[in-house]
Amino acid sequence: MLAAPPAIWAAHFLVAYCTAAVWCEKVASPGGSLGAAGIAIWIFTALALVAIGTIGLLAWRRHRHGDGEPPHDFDSAADRHRFLGFACLLLSGLSAAAVFYSALALRLVGSCQ
Repeated sequence: MLAAPPAIWAAHFLVAYCTAAVWCEKVASPGGSLGAAGIAIWIFTALALVAIGTIGLLAWRRHRHGDGEPPHDFDSAADRHRFLGFACLLLSGLSAAAVFYSALALRLVGSCQ
C-alpha cells in the first residue's frame, strides 16, 4: 500500500501527457484547443485524486489504530503498523499535490502550442 499513491501519480502523469500528445499530433491543428482530450485529462485527474484520497484515508485509519500516542518509535508490530500508515499518509499527500500540479499545466496552457 505504501507504493500505491506514487504509482497512481506516475500512471496519471503518463496517461495525461500521452493523451495530450496524441490529441495534439493526430486530431488538433497546431495551436488548436485540447477539447475532448482536456476533458478526459480532468476526468483522469479526478479519478487519480479519488484513488489517492481513498488510500490516504485507509492510511490515516492505520496510523490512528490502537490507543498508543505518537511518536510510534518502539520496535513493536503495532508501532510499525502505525509508522507505515503515517508514511503512506504522507506519500498520499505528496502524490495528490503532484497530480494537482501536473493537471494544472493543462489549465495554464490549454492548447496544443
